[in-house]
Amino acid sequence: MKYLIILGDGMADEPIESLGGKTPLAYADTPNMDRLAARAELGMVRTVPEGMSPGSDTANLSVLGYNPRKYYTGRSPLEALSIGAEMKDSDVALRCNLVTLTDGETAYADKKILDHSSGEITTGEAAKLIEAVRPVFENDTYRFFVGTSYRHLLLWSEGRVEELTPPHDILGKTIGEYLPEDPVLRDMMERSYEILDKHPVNIDRERRGLHKANSLWFWGAGTRPALDSFEEKNGKKGAMISAVDLLKGIAVGAGMTNISVEGADGSLHTNYEGKAQAAVRALLEEGHDFVYVHVEAPDEMGHQGSVENKVAAIEYLDQRLIGPACQALDASGEPYRMLIMPDHPTPIRVRTHVADPIPYLLYDSRKDVGCGLTYNEETAPAPA
Repeated sequence: MKYLIILGDGMADEPIESLGGKTPLAYADTPNMDRLAARAELGMVRTVPEGMSPGSDTANLSVLGYNPRKYYTGRSPLEALSIGAEMKDSDVALRCNLVTLTDGETAYADKKILDHSSGEITTGEAAKLIEAVRPVFENDTYRFFVGTSYRHLLLWSEGRVEELTPPHDILGKTIGEYLPEDPVLRDMMERSYEILDKHPVNIDRERRGLHKANSLWFWGAGTRPALDSFEEKNGKKGAMISAVDLLKGIAVGAGMTNISVEGADGSLHTNYEGKAQAAVRALLEEGHDFVYVHVEAPDEMGHQGSVENKVAAIEYLDQRLIGPACQALDASGEPYRMLIMPDHPTPIRVRTHVADPIPYLLYDSRKDVGCGLTYNEETAPAPA
């Protein structure tokens, strides 16, 4: 038996008027998910424990069977594992986003966040910006590490975990009341704007009509994590396929194999076909029992508030990843179970994560549960 999870990050949503009162998942053309759903178990489940923040960190740990109340020490430490930043027990890791702030205000605190991802800036451009701030801020206490796209890392030696606001939670809001209390972190953020706003990378992006990555934004602080081995815990050899450092870091911590796919970048136009091929190869040729395929695009489109692109991301997931993966597994004759689900909702209305229940589809190639339904938030029955 082979096991495959396909995780559409932030895929769940609310009914939207422009979609005729349907959610993006219900509106999207998803023949493969609906074909599976007709024979599968459908339901609603909570992935975020009550009282915890509804992030991809806590939610994906839950989906993988790691209780966040036991294993979660912060988002950034998991990303540190992926980036290869070695943490001491006394270190604190912080996510360092490159964000887009408005440029009409004189005072930094009066600016607003336009874009938490700086227009999904390329990793190459972002690396040049991180290199620009390094000589100004880096020392024995603070060290920067380049991640992927807009997602980077700050390690704070002998640091402390502070309550910091995720930038995607305050899109369009004035940032003053959300700035760090720690004077050094706040100073680095303020001075980073002076360094980055007129950097050649950003001048070029502005010329091309793209959002500038003109400020650092720190959040997601945490201490060194310790996850149990996935294989020892479940008796299955597992692999992770994701473009996102958070998921790669979870895999490193759990002793799973990280499989890189060329062209997989976490964007709307990621390499869906390549992920499908890599998943099938891992299961049928490389000796893995379990593969977790994470797709970031629906979440990013939710944060951007783009209804059209969120629908497109779900359709790409269905037709370019799920369809080919199922076709190859069916042709192999190998029995398999496939779980399709989001980690949390990222509703277009609020453009950030919420902790509401999410719909899941659990398919077993050996069985026909026979529910005869399509897959979306309305058809998935609530927990008994």
